[in-house]
Amino acid sequence: MNSLYLSNCRIASEDAPTLMHADVLVEGGRITAIGKDLPKPEGVRVIDAAGRILLPAMFDAHVHFREPGFEAKENIASGAEAAINGGITGIVMMPNTSPALDQPSTIRTVLEAGARTGITVLTSGCITKGRQGKELAAIDGMRKLGVRMLTDDGDSVDDPAVLYRAMQYATEFGMFFASHCEVPSLAGPRALTEGPTAFRLGIKGSPACAEEIIIDRDIRLAHATGAHIHIQHVSSAIGMETIRWWKQRGDVRVTAEVAPHHLMFSEDDIGDFDTHYKMNPPLRTRADNAALLAGLKEGVFDLIATDHAPHTPYEKSLDFVSAPNGITGLETALISLFDRYVRHGEFGWDLVVKRYSAEPRRFMGLDPVPIVQGGVAEFLLFDPDKSTTFTKEYMRSRSQNTPFLNQTLQGSIDLVVKDGAILLERWNEDSYCSH
Repeated sequence: MNSLYLSNCRIASEDAPTLMHADVLVEGGRITAIGKDLPKPEGVRVIDAAGRILLPAMFDAHVHFREPGFEAKENIASGAEAAINGGITGIVMMPNTSPALDQPSTIRTVLEAGARTGITVLTSGCITKGRQGKELAAIDGMRKLGVRMLTDDGDSVDDPAVLYRAMQYATEFGMFFASHCEVPSLAGPRALTEGPTAFRLGIKGSPACAEEIIIDRDIRLAHATGAHIHIQHVSSAIGMETIRWWKQRGDVRVTAEVAPHHLMFSEDDIGDFDTHYKMNPPLRTRADNAALLAGLKEGVFDLIATDHAPHTPYEKSLDFVSAPNGITGLETALISLFDRYVRHGEFGWDLVVKRYSAEPRRFMGLDPVPIVQGGVAEFLLFDPDKSTTFTKEYMRSRSQNTPFLNQTLQGSIDLVVKDGAILLERWNEDSYCSH
């Protein structure tokens, strides 16, 4: 544990659009005092935070760490390092590993590996055995190990009767369901959205209705069974409107997430077959971008989540149809949100804290980590005046399949602390160190 005195902080909160100016004292893993001109205990390390912003550490409820089975892309240790590099101290793994996370033995192995990383590593579990959509997975056994979220992420459960039965069964245990929404036969090759870019590149596109149909179907199943349904990585305006409509009814528990890439990029960015822009759901239109941003500010979306999906350089060097879907996001999310939106006044730090720190933790049954006296010391220090270039050397993930590779964005994550321990500090390019 480190005793820290952070002077001249500007502190962000989910509850206020303005930043509070104060000093912060950390002792024994907790914030013991907040105020101006606090006395400095003897021997405490002093960090001058002038010009920087102190934020509760982020939490990402949708990541792919690829272990077990695909460790060449990412493993739990490297994924955790990438999370720390992005100011994130807690994550939820998706279960589309090999073998799939569909039984207690694999869940236990993943959680044991996660416990060695220094961050909070939770995992979801499969709805069906092997994510095959036929037989229910070992749901009760996974629940006993703390699994709360069930999903066949990467695929929707094709047979609604199977999902209906799972909802009836697992809801009694306090578990909930996350849906990757897609009609596979309608989505087609899933390379990019149906529209002008697909026509220009000569590739069959995937219509947005392939996603929107399952959004409505799965919310209807949750309505019928009393389940909590969470809609993952919404990409279209109509999908978002469907979620809003159900929320306004007020008789079903539905939550939803939006990924930074679906806010920032569209089919127009694909250019000539750039696979760094290939993902599932695919990038839609600029009009969809604008609608999703409005939905985030309005509160239709409960969470921001990256869908961090690492792939090797070789895989992403394949032709556009053959290359795998997905981009990395843990290391770029916070800085890109600042660069694209916060610094231009589209929304404030309060929205970032609410949707990418506090609500994701509540979503998983955890307490938020606000910067308050007596609270746990789990925060990051962000410099809005510095910039970050996302080189391969900068990034800690085993994969760097991101549109931001070698790009420079405004903002820098200079310090990450969890339970009072420093996981990362970066005051300049020569002083980087991680846990």
